[in-house]
Amino acid sequence: MDKIRLNKLKPGAKGKIVNIALKGASGRRLMDLGFIPGSDFTVVRNAPLVDPVELEIRDNNVSIRHDEAKFIEVIVSE
Repeated sequence: MDKIRLNKLKPGAKGKIVNIALKGASGRRLMDLGFIPGSDFTVVRNAPLVDPVELEIRDNNVSIRHDEAKFIEVIVSE
């Protein structure tokens, strides 16, 4: 399966987190929010030009900026 960046997905897409290519405090913050490799998610909302990207992940709804979402690699579920 091919990896894709989270910010490219449309609402309703489901997948699994593969990698977070963001280090330091920002990377730790994402992990604290539930963005852990192996976690399943569903895209709830993704505004194409403006923030945020809203996801359901680990039984929570979480919104992140596009600038953060582009550093998260995922595999889309079929």
